[in-house]
Amino acid sequence: MSASVSVTPPSVGVWLIGARGSVATTVVAGCAAVTAGLHTPTGMVTETPVFADTRLPPLSSLVFGGHDTVDCPLPKRAEALAAGGVLPQGLPVAVGAELAAADREIRPGGPLPGDTRTPDELISSHAADIQDFVRRRGLARAVVVNVASTEPAPTGAALPPSSLYAAAALRAGCPYVNFTPSTGLQHPALASLVASCGLPYAGRDGKTGQTLLRSVLGPMFAQRALTVRAWSGTNLLGGGDGAALADPAAAAAKNAGKERVLTDSLGATPEGETHIDDVPALGDWKTAWDHIAFEGFLGTRMVLQTTWQGCDSALAAPLVLDLARLLARAHEAGLTGPLAELGFYFKDPVGESPAALGEQYAELTGLAERLRAAGPPLGEPGAGQHPTPHEETR
Repeated sequence: MSASVSVTPPSVGVWLIGARGSVATTVVAGCAAVTAGLHTPTGMVTETPVFADTRLPPLSSLVFGGHDTVDCPLPKRAEALAAGGVLPQGLPVAVGAELAAADREIRPGGPLPGDTRTPDELISSHAADIQDFVRRRGLARAVVVNVASTEPAPTGAALPPSSLYAAAALRAGCPYVNFTPSTGLQHPALASLVASCGLPYAGRDGKTGQTLLRSVLGPMFAQRALTVRAWSGTNLLGGGDGAALADPAAAAAKNAGKERVLTDSLGATPEGETHIDDVPALGDWKTAWDHIAFEGFLGTRMVLQTTWQGCDSALAAPLVLDLARLLARAHEAGLTGPLAELGFYFKDPVGESPAALGEQYAELTGLAERLRAAGPPLGEPGAGQHPTPHEETR
């Protein structure tokens, strides 16, 4: 009788842009907590039966690093989140070693005020950091995920920070996820690099609260032939996102995705606006109101009002883990280009994706089937071989 041999899956890197923010800290702490059996993977779609046997990298194989422009260590950041009720009390201590290990892999981001490096020098520097992380840690691959604060839409030809990081990800040969409304890969100057990179990518702007609800309610009105006369919304939030979105230009970038969901699902843009108000006292908690004026049979006018109260980091973190695992597996399986099947996760998906959540979920299950059928399993010889692009972007 031959003894069975256990094959340890290779480690996979998750390189977080904004690595010391609330979302990133919750991602690292949450992954460690679930791996240790301290908490269940609530909110992780990749842990549901739909993704059984798709050979996603296990949570225990994920290794974290990233870029940030702030220097507050992750263990301290986790303590602050626990004090605010975002993380469970005691969790920062229980996963302190994992938080400290991730913090040691965070490199200074940029550009900072006074930085005289050219865009290409910044891209090369960021890419070198990622490649060094992969090499030192002996990783099969790494996925770069942007979870930094929202930046205003660019007004000129210069690449904004999110696009510098995105270009660095591709130059380093890594799949890329834009979980923010920032420009990222969608800057025109990156079009040739994106077209030739041979890598999978996804985005943009994670769908965690108000827009998640809109992607369900919008199709409901359309399918029931009820006329939406106006749809208005208000968001109250604090923390880093609240401060960033106090900038009208950043708020406009955020709201564009929210409004696009309604236009796509209703077939027209209803009257009304969405407002975002910074309330620092709320911290990482958000309240979103929607007021929907609609018309029924014989012109009868009616109203639906909804209230969504949630913790952005706790809603976003499981999605970030999902996306990192999905992009890593897609990369291993040889998939390239925009993964439109991941529109389920985003307000403004890249590629052709339906707007209704139900239809997006159906496409996501189709991706699960593709991954189930494609490529060698993690840990088998030949897995993870992928060319690294060398095209430079200026």
